[in-house]
Amino acid sequence: MVTFKLNGLEVQTEKGTTILEVCKFYGIDIPTLCYYEGLEPYGGCRLCLVEIGEGDRTKIVSSCTYRVEEGLTVRTNTKRVVKARKMMIELLLAMCPSSKTIQDLASKFNVKRVRFQVRHEDCVLCGRCVRMCKEQMQSGAIGFVERGYKKKIMTPFNIRSEACRLCGGCMYVCPACQLRCQGPDASTDVCSGCLSLEPTCIETHDDYLCWMGTTGDCGTCEGRPDQKETDKR
Repeated sequence: MVTFKLNGLEVQTEKGTTILEVCKFYGIDIPTLCYYEGLEPYGGCRLCLVEIGEGDRTKIVSSCTYRVEEGLTVRTNTKRVVKARKMMIELLLAMCPSSKTIQDLASKFNVKRVRFQVRHEDCVLCGRCVRMCKEQMQSGAIGFVERGYKKKIMTPFNIRSEACRLCGGCMYVCPACQLRCQGPDASTDVCSGCLSLEPTCIETHDDYLCWMGTTGDCGTCEGRPDQKETDKR
């Protein structure tokens, strides 16, 4: 067993376990995109970043690929980590604002704007489809080609691969395939429709009433943006 500190608490886990796996076990929520249970960790999206070390000798690492060590100190929600995650979400939104998965991440982490040029790509290069095809379907019909900003996913020589079984596994795990609620012709790059707000119903009722859905869904929350607009009228 390996003993280390996780958000100030001393915890134990088996040797070879990744930080992300430990956090999942202890109920600590860490955002991921390229990570998919059952597939080899990739560490490409950089959303699962955590800060390790103490004092002035800390560094940021991807929790899905970094394995715990004896005496390691891990912090999952430092100011540095949260800032880096928000930056990565902005970059992902700039690449593919049509993805519901990415829009939901933006709402969850209170990202309300995109400071980068929006490109409307149909791929965020998370590599889920490539790993699914190779590891689970035992096919390897698609893969990465080129490097840097030219990097993309395609079949060998950009022709139909005889190894492809048309199973649809690549589309099933793709975070960019599920379109945002507003569809492809949305008027804004950042939706924020699911942005969590402070509930005000608790001031009127004995119980928090938004357990059935996203905060504000019931329409009675005074903090809801559209409710404020209605009140102004």
